[in-house]
Amino acid sequence: MARSTALLVASSLLTVFVTVSSGYLDDHAHRERRANGGAPEAEKRPEFWNNMAGKSIQDAVRIQKSHNRKIAKNVVMFLGDGMGAVSVTSARILKGQKAGSPGEETVLAMDTLPHVALSKTYNIDAQTPDSAATATAYLCGVKARYATVGVDGRARVKDCNSSKGTDVQSILAVAESAGKSTGIVTTARVTHATPAATYAHTPYRGWEADSHLTDEAVRNGCKDICAQLVDDNPGIEVILGGGRGTFHAGPDPEYPDDPGSNGVRADGRNLMEEWLDGKTSARYVWNGTDFRTVNLQTTDYLLGLFEPSHMKYMTDREDSPTEEPTLVEMTRTAIQILQKNENGFFLLVEGGRIDHGHHDGKAVKAINEAVEFDDAIQVAKDLLNLDESLIVVTADHAHTVSLGGWDTSRGSPLFGKLDPDFFLEGLGVAVPDGKPYTAIQYGTGPGHNITASRQDITNVDTGNPDYLQQTAVPMASESHGAEDVAIFAGGPMAHLFHGVHEQNYIAHVMKYAACLGEYAEDCDREERVASGSARRRFSSAVVLLSILLQLAWF
Repeated sequence: MARSTALLVASSLLTVFVTVSSGYLDDHAHRERRANGGAPEAEKRPEFWNNMAGKSIQDAVRIQKSHNRKIAKNVVMFLGDGMGAVSVTSARILKGQKAGSPGEETVLAMDTLPHVALSKTYNIDAQTPDSAATATAYLCGVKARYATVGVDGRARVKDCNSSKGTDVQSILAVAESAGKSTGIVTTARVTHATPAATYAHTPYRGWEADSHLTDEAVRNGCKDICAQLVDDNPGIEVILGGGRGTFHAGPDPEYPDDPGSNGVRADGRNLMEEWLDGKTSARYVWNGTDFRTVNLQTTDYLLGLFEPSHMKYMTDREDSPTEEPTLVEMTRTAIQILQKNENGFFLLVEGGRIDHGHHDGKAVKAINEAVEFDDAIQVAKDLLNLDESLIVVTADHAHTVSLGGWDTSRGSPLFGKLDPDFFLEGLGVAVPDGKPYTAIQYGTGPGHNITASRQDITNVDTGNPDYLQQTAVPMASESHGAEDVAIFAGGPMAHLFHGVHEQNYIAHVMKYAACLGEYAEDCDREERVASGSARRRFSSAVVLLSILLQLAWF
């Protein structure tokens, strides 16, 4: 009875909270609310927080008592490229504000995964990492040199000869060899650093097409990344993303009059056609209309290349939302095709343009990509049973982006301007130059205004997707950050993510959870199968006892 009452009170308080919080996005209203105490009325009462914390404790106790030690049939890895902690927090706020709430209290799909840890992202030769060597760590299980893909630390950057005999296998490769279906979904080029680490081995991430290879690379027999995808990995069932340009030469089918969109292959090969050769129930699509006509039941292999280079930012699709699929759509289709395999599957889903938005210094684009990425995670949670599917969400690295400022009352518009005259009693934090600023800023990047004084953004639309956030150090492209990034996980053996880990640990946990690769037999297989059977028997017994007790009562 007490618990029911507590739940009723919490529900009532939540209703009050939602009602009070409406309208928080008004740039003037949030200042008035701060003057009147700032927070929704429900949050001012101790019982709101006490009830919330009590429920969280009960959830934590339940999770600790019920670690899932089953063998993971399916593994889905979500990689938010460049999605550091600030990007996660910003996505949480923006997602909530898009739904009409203040935003800070929003629960992301990744937030609901019960196990959280931190990943150390450095490369063996770099304090601040790149996406190629980090992908080699979390997909192949070894840390490597900056800008190398699918090779160990003996391979030197852009040195083909040094990479001989240094190949390391990814979890996708070992899943494929174990009879599982496999897939790659990304909003970047499918030959870009992150997806490349699932199938390629090269001392330089930039060798995506044969025309990119150096004379030394050609002389010593290194193969470009795209050719490796088609020639050496015919078993990957689903490949969806951008990057048509590395697959062919000549005009692009979507932009035939734009020479900048032409294919860049020098060998004249059409790798889209070659990928289709020898496959039954296979299809290639290059636009959203054709993608949406794919018959999931009769299609076993699907290649989708939706742009010559990276796919478009979500903020750039508003005028033509159907011309290419969203990350949500691609994730749903990939899972629906792959899950037809009774042996299970491995799928990599990358939100690749989070990173690019930050590099461009355009936080509006980056954080909208992070929201779409989180929506894709929800799709996987809806389609899969976490009792048999491991979901891992993480980032390869962070960025120099920050979120803060004194004039950030609850529900402040994420991309709005902050009051330079705001004065906190006793601290005197008003901005000396009297000019407004935004809560999101970059340490490096193209948003630096190299003049004697800071730019006045009073009349600038800081919510425009092309607005450049103000930056401390001028750079043509904003740089990566070196701090740890989060790991969120749910499903079989997700509790193995429990503290601060080296990034390569992620690949090993995924393989161990699914009993793949070097853990095919050394994964406590018999014990885990037995414990799973015991739990099922116990669960069945509890259900039967419950039925008997109800019959006896009546």
